[in-house]
Amino acid sequence: MEHNYSNNEPLTAASTCSVLFNAAISAINSARDPISSTEALQSVAQKPSNQYRNRLTRLAASPVHQLADPALAARLLGTDVDALVDGVDAGPAVPRDGTLLGALFESLVTLSVRVYAQANEARVSHLRTRADEREIDLIVERADGRVVALEVKLSALTDEDDVRHLHWLAGRIGPNLLDAAVITTGREAYRRRDGIGVIPAALLTA
Repeated sequence: MEHNYSNNEPLTAASTCSVLFNAAISAINSARDPISSTEALQSVAQKPSNQYRNRLTRLAASPVHQLADPALAARLLGTDVDALVDGVDAGPAVPRDGTLLGALFESLVTLSVRVYAQANEARVSHLRTRADEREIDLIVERADGRVVALEVKLSALTDEDDVRHLHWLAGRIGPNLLDAAVITTGREAYRRRDGIGVIPAALLTA
């Protein structure tokens, strides 16, 4: 580890659930009709990044949709902290990679990244090749087309599998990739020996 930017406690599964549910309760209590609240239920459509269409062939055509407030999503699904920690699914049966908690954690990170991106006049998208060989959770794209690539992992640790698509993207677009990082539940921010950053999700709300 080369840098340590935070001494915050790690976001464990239980503490992540607590954050989600506290936010959900606040949202519901502050809105007379939370189901129809535009702000609370705004759908985030992450269109596949196509800035480098000539370099990144066979991109997926369909967008990825995430609820703007993952805490409210958890509340509406009727799940609770114990169910999320235990990996118990909730709501209608839908195809999902990983657990519901992992999906909500990714939505929470996406919401935070979008706030920072919009403040800097950047857009957030999702990259996935048509045959699903390559996928990157978040692409933050500046007006000049240069990007920052982010993977989101519900874990305090990273391994080679977590960064392989980031290395692939670096090989495809070269200097147009400004930086790449993995957002985790850990407590320390640092840069791996391969140059990939590791950022605690807690820092996004600091």
